[in-house]
Amino acid sequence: MTSEEILFKISDLEVSYGSIAAIKGISLQVRKGEIVTILGSNGAGKTTTMRAISRLIKAESGSIMFKGHELTRLPAHKVVSLGISHSPEGRRVFNILSVEENLLLGAYTKSKVDQEILSWVYDLFPRLKERKSQLAGTLSGGEQQMLAIGRALMSQPELLLLDEPSLGIAPILVKAIFAQIKKIAAKGVTVLLVEQNARAALKLADRGYVLEVGKIVFSGQSEELLNSPRIQEAYLGKQKK
Repeated sequence: MTSEEILFKISDLEVSYGSIAAIKGISLQVRKGEIVTILGSNGAGKTTTMRAISRLIKAESGSIMFKGHELTRLPAHKVVSLGISHSPEGRRVFNILSVEENLLLGAYTKSKVDQEILSWVYDLFPRLKERKSQLAGTLSGGEQQMLAIGRALMSQPELLLLDEPSLGIAPILVKAIFAQIKKIAAKGVTVLLVEQNARAALKLADRGYVLEVGKIVFSGQSEELLNSPRIQEAYLGKQKK
């Protein structure tokens, strides 16, 4: 891969909550068309990294570059307009709005809703189409996760940030959601995935970074990480026979 194919790059990023350093000078990059995963235990700084990219929290220092734009100087809505969408941890759908109203809100940076994109989201997640008039708060956890991803896709992002899409979801729906993430990437959307289900994430992703206490301690191709004794012991556990 050449440097020209790098879509997104973080350099020496530091983020603090008061006097507590949450991110301690991390650097990573994502090439156009890749699925890249960030792995780590609770408190490692994964969600903080995603929120810093989206400008939901302020970076203390360092650089976040996307298509030649320095994101650390931009407000959050400008980041979305540039082509980055964030499906947050915990889904955060608008409970008192319908499924379709939630989806339409995802296109708020566009002058009008692209009906082809809406149709594509419904094709990806047929349950959403079946329930488009239903209040989002009445959906199951897995259905709400589908909705959060679908809402993020409505702005037609080049880079999709997915934060813990498997969290609190039945295994059968996790499998379905991960299959759709692969289809999203095949459509040309680059994906940065934060995920505690390390095995599933590495099977899906091209490359991965391992974050521990705010620092990247390991990175490589997904197959390399899957076969690493250190990663297996810390994050993968014993695989059932």
